[in-house]
Amino acid sequence: MLQVEQLQAYYDDSRILNDVSLTVPDNQVVCLLGRNGVGKTTFMKTVMGVVKARHGMIKLSGEDITTYSTSQRARAGIGYVPQGRGIFPYLTVYENLLMGFEATPKRQVEADILEEMYHLFPVLKTMQKRVAGTLSGGQQQQLAIARALVGRPKLLLLDEPTEGIQPSIMLEIEEVIISLQAHSNITILVVEQFLDFALAIADYFYIMETGVIVEQGPIANFNDDLAKLYLAV
Repeated sequence: MLQVEQLQAYYDDSRILNDVSLTVPDNQVVCLLGRNGVGKTTFMKTVMGVVKARHGMIKLSGEDITTYSTSQRARAGIGYVPQGRGIFPYLTVYENLLMGFEATPKRQVEADILEEMYHLFPVLKTMQKRVAGTLSGGQQQQLAIARALVGRPKLLLLDEPTEGIQPSIMLEIEEVIISLQAHSNITILVVEQFLDFALAIADYFYIMETGVIVEQGPIANFNDDLAKLYLAV
């Protein structure tokens, strides 16, 4: 689904990503792990086109999207939930969900898709008319994921989906990701700090250190030694 080759990205003259290569197979959940500040969020932003790649290639389903704009990537089938959620705080829950249809080919509201989102996240249905900025952090994260899913993405990018949310909603999001993988054709790349969450949802892992991939493998191969070496503070 996603193939990244020798990716380099910079902030001004500072190189953040150093020839990063990474593959996310169809219908898999892949977790990108690493300490704070090693380049994980920059990687996600570069895949989405928010940060421009200076070198390397990004392919989605075999199509080279390296030069695509962010909106073109969204319409090509990438859904993105950034760190910090990126909801529209002054719009209602319902209006935020409607924004997700901008990524669809017809840009038309489809009631059945909205109902699917309400089934995945029942709290959103009860809060349709609530201003999104008044929701709890966990509810805002559910809204951000639902808004991304409204666009029917082939690839979903989740950057720190458990950040700042309570354990009960963390578990709900974990269950949604597992359900999506089991019952849909979606492929998911997750940046995550909370290791138990990552181990519960992922099929495969990559570990990043100072802009470089230093370890990778099936999630069953992840062990305490790797956690201590690359994730412990």
